Amino acid sequence: MDLRTLRSLCQPSPRKQRSRLRFLLPGRAALAALLGAALLSILSPNKAHAEFTVCNQTLDVVNLAVGQKVDNGDQTDGWWTIGANQCVNVIREELTNRYIYLYATDVFGHAILNGSTEMCIDRRRFSIRGIDECWQRGHIAARFVEVDTLEQARWTYFLTGSSP
Repeated sequence: MDLRTLRSLCQPSPRKQRSRLRFLLPGRAALAALLGAALLSILSPNKAHAEFTVCNQTLDVVNLAVGQKVDNGDQTDGWWTIGANQCVNVIREELTNRYIYLYATDVFGHAILNGSTEMCIDRRRFSIRGIDECWQRGHIAARFVEVDTLEQARWTYFLTGSSP
């Protein structure tokens, strides 16, 4: 057997090569079906949507705490860390409260939102029921900013700068 015959046995025919190429590069119909399936999965109604999002439009990393009414009582939760020019979904259910309360600090713990509603926070991750007597209960009192969501089901808050 000469070298030419051996090469022809190892290489597929041009017809088989086209068939393999067609498998690797799908036709327009297959590509359209693939893109349609991807788009459908993105727009699926079963996909969870964020209902209250905070976007940090500052140049600093921000630590965020959130206050709201839960089961007819006040509750605060924290911390979410939001990088510069990033957004975080802090409430994943449809909003049922008109007012949401936010408290934000820089990485050194200095408040960058100055609100008028006093609520409780903690140094580490927390979920605190009640907003009275923070210090007596071992927490820290902080002044939260009140965000009026106008009774919308979804809301995005844009953190744009510091207010000492």
